[in-house]
Amino acid sequence: MFPQRFDDARAFGIASALVEGFDRHYRLFRETSAAARRRFEQADWHGQQRAQAQRIEFYDQRVNEAVARLRADYAIESLSMDTWQQVKLHYIGLLTNHHQPELAETFFNSVTAKLLHRSYFRNDFIFVRPAISTEYIENDEPAALPTYRAYYPSRETLHATWVRIIDNFQLGRAFLHLDRDVEQVVRAMQAQLGSYRLRANFQIQVLASLFYRNKGAYLVGKIINGFTETPLALPILHGEDGGLVIDAALFGEDDLLMIFSYARAYFMVDMEIPSAYVQFLRSLMPRKPRHELYNSLGLQKHGKNLFYRDFLAHLRHSSDRFRIAPGIKGMVMLVFDLPSFPYVFKVIKDFYPPPKDTSREQIKAKYLLVKQHDRVGRMADTLEYSNVAFPRQRFEEELVAELRQFCPSVVEADGDMLVIRHVYIERRMIPLNIYLQEADAEQVAHAVVEYGNAIKDLVAANIFPGDMLWKNFGVTRHGKVVFYDYDEIEYLTDCNFRRVPAARNEEDEMSGEVWYRVGPKDVFPETFEPFLLGNPQVRETFMAHHAELLDAGFWQAHKARIQAGHVHDVFPYEPAKRFRHGRPADAPRELQGAPHG
Repeated sequence: MFPQRFDDARAFGIASALVEGFDRHYRLFRETSAAARRRFEQADWHGQQRAQAQRIEFYDQRVNEAVARLRADYAIESLSMDTWQQVKLHYIGLLTNHHQPELAETFFNSVTAKLLHRSYFRNDFIFVRPAISTEYIENDEPAALPTYRAYYPSRETLHATWVRIIDNFQLGRAFLHLDRDVEQVVRAMQAQLGSYRLRANFQIQVLASLFYRNKGAYLVGKIINGFTETPLALPILHGEDGGLVIDAALFGEDDLLMIFSYARAYFMVDMEIPSAYVQFLRSLMPRKPRHELYNSLGLQKHGKNLFYRDFLAHLRHSSDRFRIAPGIKGMVMLVFDLPSFPYVFKVIKDFYPPPKDTSREQIKAKYLLVKQHDRVGRMADTLEYSNVAFPRQRFEEELVAELRQFCPSVVEADGDMLVIRHVYIERRMIPLNIYLQEADAEQVAHAVVEYGNAIKDLVAANIFPGDMLWKNFGVTRHGKVVFYDYDEIEYLTDCNFRRVPAARNEEDEMSGEVWYRVGPKDVFPETFEPFLLGNPQVRETFMAHHAELLDAGFWQAHKARIQAGHVHDVFPYEPAKRFRHGRPADAPRELQGAPHG
């Protein structure tokens, strides 16, 4: 339903204020993302980590600013339904030639969600569907870069083309041996493509901005030859002597999916038109949901919006019912899923049995820590929602009973809907304990090695999982092990890793009680063994590959390195794909090894 006339002068002012609020947000977001290049050139790894965490907070800060401005300048509470519809239509008009209209629509929703009752979300006041197309948006400013550049190797040698591609990024730090690196890229490219005949359209397309994350910069593009398109990525790192090196040449959708995994930190990318970047990335990874691509670019609020639209569409086209998720029930979270939908829903319980000593706010802080931290491919990203209305008829009665028993403060009946006031949503994985029960010998060995690699990668990221039981880890569709239970997570540097003191006498040795003092952040790695290694095959594999995880010295050594300012290298691709020259001199071998999914 649309207003019959535009008769409220406040409507245009409110719409203009909302656009100004969004534009301020995206300007600051883009400035921080663009500055990643300077931080990379200067090897300012701690600055990169700080910027990564701070950028995540930008959106909520700008939303709160917009809410405060509207409340101060307009009598928001007195606006009629008709006026709000006028505001939305004025807003659509202001976005007609905007370069980020889809993000601005999400910003509008975020602000109005703080001003309006949730019942309004079913009408025309918000953008339930996009109103402005993002197809073929162009930046027509004279000095503007295109979204991607196309290069035609048939006009010169392949080697010369790649040198030109790299040089065009004009990085402020020299490569150690660019010709050598490019020669390895060319050989890898020829091995990937095999014996091919150059078609008339043979070209290399490369996105105009590098993708910065942690200690790396990634060139992302594709090779087009006839009807064949081959995705590619070149990781660029700092080499042993401080100069730059191309560390690997990655080809194909599977390699790109590893780099853009939902278990990794968001990239810093300088984009004028984000939708054009997403469209290009979709051509490289058609299996990747659009919302995950926006997330990977640091635009997680719009990613949430897209995910929710997909979720509503799935509900309309399915008929199965939400159920308690398979696996061991947690003490802190009530987890449920919809069998036909590849995600799980996690609700914080109202109370926790001993020995859990925590609170709702502490748990939310742990999840925020993971959101802002480098997840190194080993911690699943989460989508956090408030006031989600589910159709009550789609819930199994057993699940409703558990929600009312364990989570009464966040569950509310509203007509034919069940409203959950706070929920986390994650990609569904097979719990590692269930996987190990059903796996054959080869799969068990692989999973145990992956489990240890996951913990070592978390160590590299200054994370101690807290509860290391198998049930708190999951196996992805790529066979990678990922941690997903965050209520006991701690910074490694906040923990005190100790060896169990020698027994004072035989009575101590035979006692089932702890005879030594244990502080709140004390960790005794050798005590992990009884809980993890009861299965003989699991024990054999674990001890062959990861016995050091039971030694307090391992944890103490890495804690000391992190406290000394060292930032570890953890790579989102197979070690075998790395060029020989690329390994930084100070990277410990045990933290090199695991690919991430």
